[in-house]
Amino acid sequence: MEYTVLGRTGATVSRIGFGGATLGLTNYVEAFDPYDARDRARMFEAIEVALEGGINLYDTAPGYGAGASEEVLGEALRGVTESGGHPLFLSTKVGLGAAHDVRASLEASLSRLQRPSLDLLQIHGDSYTTEQTDQILGPDGMAEQLLALKEDGLVRHVGFTTEDNNDSVYRLLRSGVFDSIQLCYNVLYQHPYDPNRPFGSLFEAEKHGLGTMTMRTTTSGTFQRWIQQVNPDNTFDYAAALIQFVLSNPLVDVALVGMRDAERVRLNLLTADDLAGRISIDELHQRYV
Repeated sequence: MEYTVLGRTGATVSRIGFGGATLGLTNYVEAFDPYDARDRARMFEAIEVALEGGINLYDTAPGYGAGASEEVLGEALRGVTESGGHPLFLSTKVGLGAAHDVRASLEASLSRLQRPSLDLLQIHGDSYTTEQTDQILGPDGMAEQLLALKEDGLVRHVGFTTEDNNDSVYRLLRSGVFDSIQLCYNVLYQHPYDPNRPFGSLFEAEKHGLGTMTMRTTTSGTFQRWIQQVNPDNTFDYAAALIQFVLSNPLVDVALVGMRDAERVRLNLLTADDLAGRISIDELHQRYV
């Protein structure tokens, strides 16, 4: 397993992180029930293989199935302190709907995760409006509450997630509050990184020293569904190529990937070890010979 340092957190983490959305969301991408005994058994086996393979970063959220994802990880990771010789790095989120009491949201998450504290707590957002950002950074806002939890030792680092590339994202990056950003970046959604300008939130995150994690690394099945429509007979598994595209970006620390079964974890571990499969993103964007 390849490891890196997650920005100014200073934590050593695996380049592939275990994304928790697929552990809790019913029928997400494929037929699935987090409370079905057979599906649960598959998830526990997948997490066990991930730990054996050296994946030490696990990301979840209370919004993934009303706490179901956190419950699964809490049970599967009970008593686990490291993977691949590195300390376990566990992160969850707090939704904008809990802005009035971030501490209460965290305490509920800690109970489900069976942990006294966490490595990272992130604001769970998609597209932040100017008004929401004002509230986050204002008096008694989420940023202030997150820093208080950090001071109390309940979380070691704080961050935010986003699927946008607007002015609010840049304000949050420049605020000095956050240690990491989790953003939507893959072969279809490349808005955080345009090397031709250069422009994008990945550049801004690098400038301010934030750790970077990508969500929807394999496009949540969108790319595959498109290929199936234009080429119904296609049987190629694009997952490895999609992961390699993200891992090839020099500004990406961790590619989060949702994995529900052990075989998919094994395949993704092989991809992570295939350093020869990386490409030059900048050369890919060149137009002239």
